[in-house]
Amino acid sequence: MSSLEQHKDQLIQDLNEVIRDAEDMLKNTEQQSGEGFKTAKARFEKTLKNAKAEVARIEDVVVTRTKDAARATDVYVKENPWQSAGIAAGVGLLVGLLIGRNK
Repeated sequence: MSSLEQHKDQLIQDLNEVIRDAEDMLKNTEQQSGEGFKTAKARFEKTLKNAKAEVARIEDVVVTRTKDAARATDVYVKENPWQSAGIAAGVGLLVGLLIGRNK
């Protein structure tokens, strides 16, 4: 998984946690009254609903792009097996050298 994908996954996790916390807070404030509070609560609930929808959309985009990248990689490897093997060997060599230097 690339660094970008890790950041996206972390962002999605963080947003889901914020949404859960906000839902808990809303449940615990049911007994509050006052017109200003009710208006603020309604706006917050709308924002929370939009955030949930956006998280779902981001998750769909990430899954779709990951699948597309996997398909493209699969096609490339099938069409260029020797080049793919050479690239994999080169990457393996570089990783091995880097690990060896750190010890």
